[in-house]
Formats: sequence, structure tokens, C-alpha cells
Amino acid sequence: MKSNCFPLALAPAYSNLEIVEVVAGHGLKTRLGDMGIIPGAEIKLVSPATTGPVIIEVKSCRLALGRGVAQRIMVIEKPKLEG
Repeated sequence: MKSNCFPLALAPAYSNLEIVEVVAGHGLKTRLGDMGIIPGAEIKLVSPATTGPVIIEVKSCRLALGRGVAQRIMVIEKPKLEG
């Protein structure tokens, strides 16, 4: 795991992220993988609520994840594109 990664639940608002690892059992990894949440996938944090679900955008689709699940998804911040 990369040393500068952190849980999705702690990501800054509206940040562009890359998934590094999903720290979960086989069942949850499979379910998230079916939604496109896999290592290497690029996502955008749409709504980083302090309570309730975390809303992300994956491949032009918005998904709501529980905070417990968001704590298990390790990410790194991607640089913002200029232009």
C-alpha cells in the first residue's frame, strides 16, 4: 500500500482520487468491484458528508456508500487538471 494513501471517508471535498486498495473481505470486494470500485480506478468525491453516506462519481455514475464502507477504500489524491 502506498504511504500517502488515506480512507475515502477522509478525502477533501470535490477531490479527484485514485483507488489504491479495498481493505475488506471477499464479499465486499466483489460487490464494490461490480460497481467499478477497484484498485486503479479514478473517482471523484461529490459529497463528503460528515454524517450519512459518501457520494462518489465512478465512470460517470454517482454512487452512495456508507461511511463504514468508505473507511475501507484507500485512495490517493490525483492532481487537478489545468485548463
